[in-house]
Amino acid sequence: MIGSEPVVGNAVASRPESRRRVVILGGGFAGLHAARRLQRTLARRGDLEVVLISRENYVLFTPMLHEVAAGDLDPADIVIPLRKMLRRVRVIQGEVTDLDLQARVVRYAVGVLRQPRELTYDHLLLAMGSETNYFGMKQLEAAAVTMKTLGDAALLRNRMVALLEEAAQETDESRRRRLMTFVVAGGGFAGVETVGAINDFLRETLRYYPELDQSMLRVVLIHPGKVVLPELGERLGRYAQEKLQRRGLELRLETQVTGYEDETVKVAPGDPIGAMSLIWTAGVMPAAALGPLPVDKIKGRIKVNECLEVTGHEGVVWAVGDCAAVPDGRGGVHPPTAQHGMREALTAAKNIEAVVRAGAQKPFTFATIGQLASIGHRTGVAQILGMQFSGFVAWWLWRGVYLSKLPETSKKVRVAIKWSFDLLFPRDIEQLVTLRDVERVEELGATLRAMREAAVPVGSAASLPSQQQADKRP
Repeated sequence: MIGSEPVVGNAVASRPESRRRVVILGGGFAGLHAARRLQRTLARRGDLEVVLISRENYVLFTPMLHEVAAGDLDPADIVIPLRKMLRRVRVIQGEVTDLDLQARVVRYAVGVLRQPRELTYDHLLLAMGSETNYFGMKQLEAAAVTMKTLGDAALLRNRMVALLEEAAQETDESRRRRLMTFVVAGGGFAGVETVGAINDFLRETLRYYPELDQSMLRVVLIHPGKVVLPELGERLGRYAQEKLQRRGLELRLETQVTGYEDETVKVAPGDPIGAMSLIWTAGVMPAAALGPLPVDKIKGRIKVNECLEVTGHEGVVWAVGDCAAVPDGRGGVHPPTAQHGMREALTAAKNIEAVVRAGAQKPFTFATIGQLASIGHRTGVAQILGMQFSGFVAWWLWRGVYLSKLPETSKKVRVAIKWSFDLLFPRDIEQLVTLRDVERVEELGATLRAMREAAVPVGSAASLPSQQQADKRP
């Protein structure tokens, strides 16, 4: 068999043609933990190569995204380069475009021109996570800010400052109201943590704008359920609602966002909300590249057995994390949370090792340890091992738990220092991206799109470069 060049310390070296390959798709929590396990075991073998394909060349610590949006942390504080942690794993930055499970081929695109590549595998682990689901609302998709990526959080922070600057100079009362209205859709963990963080940021920042006052600011949380944070139970959900409302937040329960048009958020039931800012945290779905796969799915997530194998591809393909429906032994599936995804990834990695070594696989078993949420103003809610916490204690637990889970010591120290400064000094409020910067980015984007249109379409057989043949096997 012919395979691609192995990577040792991220350097290319020659290898025998018979070398087998394990491919991991996705560089999130699940993909990273599986890769780190395999680099300590299978990647040390001379007859096997471990490859990780990720859209970004870093892993993003998503539980702290709202802290970047609120200016408590910088973007670099919550990302860790994959290549620094995976010295024995071949890391490829690319976007998966197609999977052929019968031919055992992964197709992906690389670079700004999305040049097509192919990679064959002997064993495949799907850990591609989830994407934002807009439920077919195209106008909303075009206008809303999401909270899934590092760019989302940085964009939201910059947007808030830019709108305050504009509102300070606005003389039309109606327009100023729209400028200073911020709507968050979704009352789950992401929505509540985001709305709590931006509410604190906006209200603390207003003191630097003598033209504005607290009465002009409107922050709205829209949630389709009867209580926010339903995963934590009604008592903690109601506690979170009460705390948020005390800090000036407007809460609309049993309400859904139905669209966005003409700077207006449409909701049902109720009157529309005039707002120039809509933050969407109301839905996710498995990665789009997994949609066409001819495998069993549960609500879009790939159905796996107790050993995390994909039905019909046992011993070859596994799935973990947000994109997998993992049976919980009680007739349901495990929730798509980080604590489950990381442990699923370790189990899948061990099962891949077992198959390679002709051993026996082990089923995945795990019970949720607990869940925590920060709701702003040094307040939180938590449920750990059946015990419930709220207030400052829960907020402190949230910080302690997530600080301990940051993958790199240098990041832990950096975050701990910035959190300590946050207790003593006000947060920064500078606008890092100006209108001139945005216009320049738009110009570059238009140029890039023209270059892509002029290039050979992604996936075309004629577009595969000759050097790619090293990654294909008959």
